[in-house]
Amino acid sequence: MQGTLSIWLAKRGLVHRSLGFDYQGIETLQIKPEDWHSIAVILYVYGYNYLRSQCAYDVAPGGLLASVYHLTRIEYGVNQAEEVCIKVFTPRSNPRIPSVFWVWKSTDFQERESYDMLGITYDSHPRLKRILMPESWIGWPLRKDYIAPNFYEIQDAY
Repeated sequence: MQGTLSIWLAKRGLVHRSLGFDYQGIETLQIKPEDWHSIAVILYVYGYNYLRSQCAYDVAPGGLLASVYHLTRIEYGVNQAEEVCIKVFTPRSNPRIPSVFWVWKSTDFQERESYDMLGITYDSHPRLKRILMPESWIGWPLRKDYIAPNFYEIQDAY
C-alpha cells in the first residue's frame, strides 16, 4: 500500500520503494544511496524542512546497514504535521551514503554518531570523525558482528 508521498514521488519518476506504514501510521520509504541526496533536496523543497532524527542500525550479522531519517512537514499548522521515515540501505563491505548535512544541518552530530558506531561513511560531510569513541578505537561497536576487544578492564562500580 502506497502513501501520499510515495504516490507523489512516483508521479515525478523518482525511484523509491514503499515499505508501508509503521505502528503510528507514518509512511516508510526506501531510497537507494545513489538517489538519496537528490531526493532529500526535493523533499526539503516540497516542505519536509525539519529533520526530527537520524539513526542507523545493523540489519543482520553480515548483512546490510541502514541509515534512517525521520522528516516532518508542517504546512497547515503543528497539529497537522506530516511525517515520513526514509531508510537508506548500504552494503557493509563499503558502507557509503551521501550526507544530507547541507540540506538539514541538524544531521551533523547524528551522522557522525552513525559513522562512529557502525562505520557508515557519509560522503561530503564536513566533519566526519568519531564523536563518542576515541579516535584510536578499532572497529564499529554497534555492528552485530563486532567482537569487543579484551584490552580494557571492567571497572568496579563502587
